[in-house]
Amino acid sequence: MNYGAIKETDIANGVGIRVSLFVSGCTHHCPGCFNADTWDFSYGEPFTEEIEAKILSLLEPDYINGLSLLGGEPMEPVNQRVLVPFVRNVKKKYPQKDIWCYSGYTFEEIKNGRAHCEVTDEFLSLIDVLVDGRFVEAKKNIRLKFRGSENQRLIDVKKTLKTGEITELIV
Repeated sequence: MNYGAIKETDIANGVGIRVSLFVSGCTHHCPGCFNADTWDFSYGEPFTEEIEAKILSLLEPDYINGLSLLGGEPMEPVNQRVLVPFVRNVKKKYPQKDIWCYSGYTFEEIKNGRAHCEVTDEFLSLIDVLVDGRFVEAKKNIRLKFRGSENQRLIDVKKTLKTGEITELIV
């Protein structure tokens, strides 16, 4: 897996101050995407053990609330397979920090569609908030918190997995 960028102190992609990892590779190609460069799976640099260690170090300060995964598309199966061991390490080292994941796939598509692979269920169990749904330019709304278009949802993944009903996060 490649990544396009790491933001060390991001306040736009989740609650509080976060470290954000922008992975490469996306098959959605949403018109108006703010990060179209990351559609290419070869864009950026390889996600190495050194990069993983750097991100783990960046997450250490108390003022960092958590990690956000964006793209590209973190839920592309090829990316999930790399992200799951990494996110598992994040949760082990920093259980008090939350993990947000942005995906153009809906929760339903992740659970039962093309994005589902052998590591998906574990990946979902490690994520606290899923911002789901493709960016739709006609539904763009700059007043929304932590999402770009009105069709996108902020899903409390823990509650959703526990109850079996989509539980949206209110921010």
